Amino acid sequence: MSTAPTLAIDGMGGDHAPEVIVAGLSIALERHPEALFLLFGDEARLTPLLARHPRLARATTLRHAAEVIPGDLKPTAALRLRQASMRLAIDAVAAGEAQGVVSAGNTGALLTLAKIVLKTLPGIDRPAMAGIAPSARGDVVMLDLGANVQCDARNLVEFAVMGDVFARVTLGLPAPRIGLLNVGAEEMKGDERLRQAAEILKESPIAARFHGFVEGHDIAAGTTDVVVTDGFTGNVALKTGEGALKLIGQLLRQVFTASVSARIGYLLAKSSLERLREWLDPRRYNGAVMLGLNGVVVKSHGGTDAEGFAHAMDVAMDMVLHNFNERIREGLSGVLAAQTAKDEAAKDEAAKKPAAAGLADAGG
Repeated sequence: MSTAPTLAIDGMGGDHAPEVIVAGLSIALERHPEALFLLFGDEARLTPLLARHPRLARATTLRHAAEVIPGDLKPTAALRLRQASMRLAIDAVAAGEAQGVVSAGNTGALLTLAKIVLKTLPGIDRPAMAGIAPSARGDVVMLDLGANVQCDARNLVEFAVMGDVFARVTLGLPAPRIGLLNVGAEEMKGDERLRQAAEILKESPIAARFHGFVEGHDIAAGTTDVVVTDGFTGNVALKTGEGALKLIGQLLRQVFTASVSARIGYLLAKSSLERLREWLDPRRYNGAVMLGLNGVVVKSHGGTDAEGFAHAMDVAMDMVLHNFNERIREGLSGVLAAQTAKDEAAKDEAAKKPAAAGLADAGG
């Protein structure tokens, strides 16, 4: 295999495939000229599209895929489509032909196929879906965003470790602050799994960066750089945030088109509003990552345009170039080792108590 970073691409996934996929790859190649692509999909449709981008065509190996996984297909049914573009792209990562896969297709199918074909990293019980959102203090990493509806304390600890590495790789933060999403910031708040996860993190190698519990408003405030939660809560928080951003945009349009004076006000504030639009542009945050798998797996939003898909490619390239999975292994081994030592010490202490009680009884 070539030493150049290689990504496998699902050329048929998404609402506007394959046109948007190829256009997005062309943008991505400008940003990452050293990259190589394995593009899977309908050869008859993809060949003329690649012909419009000669440089991209030279960096791309096109492989025909006879099947496509529809967006509404159940993940279990997707398992039977072994010649689908998404499946073949994932297979390429499993075979070592590529270091990562990017798809704008069916989210459930991508997660299910990736878990079965690639499997999880050693020490990882469940993969998590991570993404980036805007906050008042800069970008913030959130996970899990929907891969795991129910989680235990160990899962949350694993998510915290993966989120820590993800923030350092994608946001360039040397020491990201980590918070557990809860119904209150006080230590007694939340259920047992949250309190257990917090206790483990307080004794772990990343304890210095563990902020503790955070609430919903802390996400937008940027109280921490990483927000950890279960997939049910994370998905609700994500969709709520997306809805709030859309509402803000609609209200601004209504305000600045309500009257002649409002339109004049818009012209006066146009440059500032343009900066705001760029900052909140959802394409900037496109590219959710399935963390904890043997290979980089990035999910692009199905309805994105070429610029948005290129951003998902940026995320995948960052993960590959920074040896993301190896850094997860290192981070997790430290946390698990600390927890194992703590558990062993607790067992030893528990074993001493009956012995001490027996001696006391005998002496009595």
